Amino acid sequence: MKKILLLLITLFSFSYAATGCVLVQPTDINVTWKAYKTLAKLGVGGQFTAVKYTPNKRKGKNFRELFVGSKVSIDISKINTGNPARDKTLVKHFFHNLKGETIEAKIVDIKRTDKHVKGKPRTGTIDVEITMNAKTLTIPMKYRYSEGHFQATGTIDLSDFDARYALASINKSCYDLHKGKTWTDVSIGFSTTVKATLCHVEIKKQETH
Repeated sequence: MKKILLLLITLFSFSYAATGCVLVQPTDINVTWKAYKTLAKLGVGGQFTAVKYTPNKRKGKNFRELFVGSKVSIDISKINTGNPARDKTLVKHFFHNLKGETIEAKIVDIKRTDKHVKGKPRTGTIDVEITMNAKTLTIPMKYRYSEGHFQATGTIDLSDFDARYALASINKSCYDLHKGKTWTDVSIGFSTTVKATLCHVEIKKQETH
C-alpha cells in the first residue's frame, strides 16, 4: 500500500511543472527630488536627467537578487524642474557648492512587509547608501510595487550631509522667492520597471494506456 501511495505522489508531482517567477528589470531608472521653500513649505520638484544605473542583476527570483548591490551615479549638473532659469540657479548656487560632481548611491538592503494581501501592491523598506558632499549615510526608504512599477520614496536632511553652505547659498540667491526660508529636508525617490514573467504552473496530463 505504501509503495502505491509513493508512486501516486511521484506521478502527481511530475504532472505539475512549476516554472516559478522570473523578475526582469531594465537598466534605466528615474531619480526625483522635492525641495521646500517659504514658511508654508511649498514644494519644488525636480528630476536628475543624467543617471547611470548599474543593476546587481537584470534577472532574478526576487527583489533582493535584483536590487541589493545595485549602484547609481548621478550627474548633479543635469536637472530638470520644468523651469530652465530655475535649473541654472539651482545648479550654480546649490549643486556647484557641493563637493564632487556626482551623487553616488548603492542599495544595501531590502525588506518586504510581513503581510501581503493578494491583489494589493507589495510594500517594504529599502536601505540606500548615499554619498553626497563627500559624506556617506544610509537612508531608509519605503517601496511600493504594483503592476510592474517599482517606486521608492524617502527623506534626507541636508544638514546631515554638511550641506549648510550650499543651502545658505541658494537661500540667499532666492531670498525673495523663498521668503527667507529654505528647508533642510528634501524628499527623494526613484522608480523603475520590474516585469514578472513565467509566474504560472503548467499542468501536464499523464497519458493513459
